[in-house]
Amino acid sequence: MTALWLFIVCAQLGMVAIGGMITVLPELQRQVTAVHGWLSPAEFGALYALAQAAPGPNVLVVTVVGWRVAGAAGAAAATAGALLPSGLLTWFVAGLWHRFRDRPWRGQIQRGLVPVTVGLVAAAAWLLTASTTTGWVSGAFTVGVGLLALRTRVHPLVLLGAGAGLGAAGLL
Repeated sequence: MTALWLFIVCAQLGMVAIGGMITVLPELQRQVTAVHGWLSPAEFGALYALAQAAPGPNVLVVTVVGWRVAGAAGAAAATAGALLPSGLLTWFVAGLWHRFRDRPWRGQIQRGLVPVTVGLVAAAAWLLTASTTTGWVSGAFTVGVGLLALRTRVHPLVLLGAGAGLGAAGLL
């Protein structure tokens, strides 16, 4: 039964995930922690970090969450829910998008979706920061990593490795 609920939750989120699953991460976290109680916020944050460390698309977070919640059936259900309905909708809309490729309103729609996507990604970052910060040291580390990521070309895996090392040493 849990796998079916995972499919439904991920299908709903996949249908509104403009810019990828990362844009609906706050709602995914709310669903699996507060609404259904499948995971704690800290568990969700750890699973998100694990999914981001793995190569591949950002939709992997639903697979990892599904696996933790309901095993292989949960991983399959969550992944199918996130990909199938939205994939079918994308296929249909792409045909229409191509049909109306010369219309001026197409560019206006695309420009309007940019701030929506940026806002959703910012909300996801805020939610993950708020739910995983355990004190001033981890908060300062989060701010420092954010600034490094924005201002330098340090590879994200180096930053993840540094965080993992400091966490393993008990410093975060």
